[in-house]
Amino acid sequence: MPPQAARPALQLEFPQSLGVYDDYATAQKAVDFLSDEEFPVQNCMIVGTDLRQVERVTGRLTYGRAAAAGAASGAWLGLLIGLILGIFANEGDWLVSVISAVLFGIVFGLVWGVVGFAMTGGRRDFTSITQVVATRYEVLVEHKHLAKAQEILGRMPGRPVDL
Repeated sequence: MPPQAARPALQLEFPQSLGVYDDYATAQKAVDFLSDEEFPVQNCMIVGTDLRQVERVTGRLTYGRAAAAGAASGAWLGLLIGLILGIFANEGDWLVSVISAVLFGIVFGLVWGVVGFAMTGGRRDFTSITQVVATRYEVLVEHKHLAKAQEILGRMPGRPVDL
């Protein structure tokens, strides 16, 4: 008899919809209620659907901000390189190596930040944070446990489910 292949962790065998919720917290609350009622929740899955990309504009990007951001990231890179050189190079004072590398990183990052901003030609002169979010959350359960899960959720107080 051939060995049975392991099922991937993010997959259920013949999943069925138990409910659709408007937010993750409510879907999580339903699964938590199932868990409290001793239901085998390892047979459940919460799936975010109707994905959207949301971009929150956080400010205007200027040469000064581009230079500051470049200098900051250059300082971190310089610190990393300086620490590595300071640890493995036993010559002289390692602190001088670290400080020198940070200063070179600041200058290098500042220049590249300004050059990069100038090359955009003003096409994107704002800063933002981007996130992919789901607009609905569906709780799925393996088919063999669907009836029991539905019965348990039927007892959930104030059950905000769209079955």
